[in-house]
Amino acid sequence: MNILKFLKPKAVIDYVYDDCTVRQAIEKMRHHGFTAIPVINKDGEYVKTLAEGDFLYYMLDKSLFDIRELERHSISDIPKRVRSTPVSVTATLDELVLLAMNQNFVPVIDDRKVFIGIVTRSDILQYCHGILKDTEQ
Repeated sequence: MNILKFLKPKAVIDYVYDDCTVRQAIEKMRHHGFTAIPVINKDGEYVKTLAEGDFLYYMLDKSLFDIRELERHSISDIPKRVRSTPVSVTATLDELVLLAMNQNFVPVIDDRKVFIGIVTRSDILQYCHGILKDTEQ
């Protein structure tokens, strides 16, 4: 099965650029209620996914407790604690399911490593539920 069936394209999701400030990224996540957000560079290539915990550990390690201080720090300085692996647009459904077990969403890249969107764990589970429901009848 083609994973593009599940793709939420880059044009309809939120992400941040790797040169934005920690404050900008946190405010975007908070505004939308996200627990993680994809990071891309100016060439559109996927860089990493940052989760709430990544921000928290960074702030604690740097003793940053004032929101204004976060404006002087770039998200490119935040190390990834958890590896969030992207998949190629040609990935199989099996690969997608295995990654989604440990990620809220799976970033999808093309053959040039350009970020084209995400597949959410929720959409994968919904699809799997439909298959299970069909086999029970």
